[in-house]
Amino acid sequence: MLKLDLAKWNQTPEDLREAALTAPHARTRERFLALYELTQHGRGASAIARGTTHHAQTLIRWVHWYNSAGPDGVVFRQTGGPTPFFAR
Repeated sequence: MLKLDLAKWNQTPEDLREAALTAPHARTRERFLALYELTQHGRGASAIARGTTHHAQTLIRWVHWYNSAGPDGVVFRQTGGPTPFFAR
């Protein structure tokens, strides 16, 4: 089973939960929440994905991003597409 390397980034599951509650972008919040869920119940990405609208492979990708780049690796970044009509 795929595991988060929390010790590598000096984080706890509670840090993931806090990031899920306070991240500025909704997509970042859902990524951190999914990672938090992976640490809580000992279930795999497939079981967590069944309770969400995401595919298991997406959750696995987020785990890889987190393990390689830390919390900054799962932060949402706009990479393309048209700019929003009402930009902040």
